[in-house]
Amino acid sequence: MKITLINPPHTAIGSRIPREHLPPLGLLNVGGPLIDAGFHVTLIDAEFGPMSLREIARRAQELETDVVMIGHSGSSSVHPTVVELSQLLKLSLPRSVIVYGGVHPTYHWEEILRDCAEIDVIVRGEGERTALELMRALRQGTPLERVRGLAFRKDDEVVGTPPAEMLLNLDDYRIAWELIDHGHYSYWGGKRAVVVQFSRGCPYLCNYCGQRGFWTQWRHRDPLKFARELARLHREHGVELINFADELPTGSPKAWKAFLEALIAEQVPLLLVGSTRAGDIVRDRDILHLYKRAGVIRFLLGIESYDDATLSAIGKGASTTEDQRAIQLLREHGIISMATYVVGFSERSDRDYWKSYRHLIRYDPDQVQLLYATPHRWTPFYQIAAEQRVIQPDTRRWDYKHQVLSTHGVPPWRVFLWFKCIEVLMQARPIVIARTLFHCDADYRHAMRWYTRIGRRVWFHEVFEFIFQTRLVTNGPTLQEFMGPTLADREYVLAKARVLRPARLARLE
Repeated sequence: MKITLINPPHTAIGSRIPREHLPPLGLLNVGGPLIDAGFHVTLIDAEFGPMSLREIARRAQELETDVVMIGHSGSSSVHPTVVELSQLLKLSLPRSVIVYGGVHPTYHWEEILRDCAEIDVIVRGEGERTALELMRALRQGTPLERVRGLAFRKDDEVVGTPPAEMLLNLDDYRIAWELIDHGHYSYWGGKRAVVVQFSRGCPYLCNYCGQRGFWTQWRHRDPLKFARELARLHREHGVELINFADELPTGSPKAWKAFLEALIAEQVPLLLVGSTRAGDIVRDRDILHLYKRAGVIRFLLGIESYDDATLSAIGKGASTTEDQRAIQLLREHGIISMATYVVGFSERSDRDYWKSYRHLIRYDPDQVQLLYATPHRWTPFYQIAAEQRVIQPDTRRWDYKHQVLSTHGVPPWRVFLWFKCIEVLMQARPIVIARTLFHCDADYRHAMRWYTRIGRRVWFHEVFEFIFQTRLVTNGPTLQEFMGPTLADREYVLAKARVLRPARLARLE
């Protein structure tokens, strides 16, 4: 059985401007178990080029594909592309089985299977074990009802099997690094790079987060095995930079410290970038020197709002004081802080945007990334925003970098003006320019210059797009009218397994 994994091209600005690409980790995670089980697996990464949808279908046809598996990390905004691609694939390969996985199809499986006849099966939740069991069932001709975590059509009815159990031991299934040429993937200004996960999930209750329920429960890999894998990637494939896809890699202080110490012992010159919570940085203030020695060069911190009441309302579980302290601690240890700030939670007037700018100035992050609040149907935030008007009906632009919901009191053009002005004013501060040009750490200077160069290109692209290409509706439907009722009762996707973890891992919790 020939299986083709497809990473479709994404329309988000960030995917096109840097001209650098990271490997599609989710598909590689699925590919490893399939290869080990004897299946013939090929990857088409259509981000390169990017490939047209017809080129992808033609390539899959040349491979004589039996099963196509489609997945993408930005699954909600790329979903319209997946639907169009599936239609072309069925024309080229009418006998093939098209399987779709990722966060968006995990929650929207009923309407996808109802509205898109070309998609045959949806994998819900973690894909490693479920995709393997699905392929075995297809090869052996056994009923798909016996495989947990699937959705498909039977007798013209959409069927969903019980939720799959979460993977307790994330080291049970390996990543199929052999499916990619590492020389084609780079980040951070030409550095050979990969995406990895040390952990999955997050125990915090941010009501806008679309990932928390997908992973259901926080878990981590074996710190020593993980460090050895990263070291091997450097020694055998020349990997220079590790980009963590985790929501919270630092969730267990013991496990994270064990990983840092193990990676330091490997003596490999890796750079590490990722995201974490400000509270974990403050918690780890006594071991931040280990962060630096292990290669951590930047951590993204979700600041989200200038107002403690808003942070409480969105379930952030943090405070503005803690956020500011985390940025200070990172700077003291030569680690770049990137502050993400979300517009659209509580702003009601121009004064609120001015307060946001002043708040970010006080924080003094090295880098800043502004995002728009973007609701997902399976999160509690969706119900809070249900009566807001949709101003952007093109869901391909629901990528956090386009305003999709109206704001009270401030028209979209002025929201955009505030958004872009804050970005410029934050990154053009004399103190930031001085750090970029004269910081004593060469890796720090390189990172700041690269981000400034890419940010400048993205900034002008976004301004041009807004003026000449963006079409907003003035009296659109409410969010609930546009998307449908909430799916909050499905937020937690996986069944919690009852098997005890290995004793050594349990000691690291």
